[in-house]
Amino acid sequence: MKNIVLCGFMGCGKSTVGRRLAPMTNRQFVDMDRYIEEQVGKRISTLFRDEGEEAFRKAETAACNALGGESGLIIATGGGAVLREENVAALKQNGLLVWLRVIPETVLSRLSRDQSRPLLMRDDKETAVRELMAARTPLYAAAADFTVDADGDAFSVARAIQKALKL
Repeated sequence: MKNIVLCGFMGCGKSTVGRRLAPMTNRQFVDMDRYIEEQVGKRISTLFRDEGEEAFRKAETAACNALGGESGLIIATGGGAVLREENVAALKQNGLLVWLRVIPETVLSRLSRDQSRPLLMRDDKETAVRELMAARTPLYAAAADFTVDADGDAFSVARAIQKALKL
């Protein structure tokens, strides 16, 4: 059974939607960020702080390779997983990539109180979101097998994925 890989910008709902979608499709849910934390033995924010973004990206690539070889999973990737072509290739070896597309206002609303996103630890959070989204949108679009608008509630988004993939 192919994996369903949820990709998209931070705050688009990958983990929340993934948890809803897993029982609807008889698949096991894996949050890639939690998986990485288990593998490296520390929180992602600590990994970023202590070793930098490159160390995190290496751990992320290792996770993509490991999880991409599995089957029957719903995988919620990190927002930057598609930054490396090798990650996309690894996840597509036995998976369909679904881009959860959101508008910047949705992200800003959902992450307004979130203090756990290293790339948004700036005074100008709105500028950071808009700049990162502009840079990453073409990558999400290129990687995706399917695109689903994810500005709504998690259950509706999960149902839209189920319908789009005919599951």
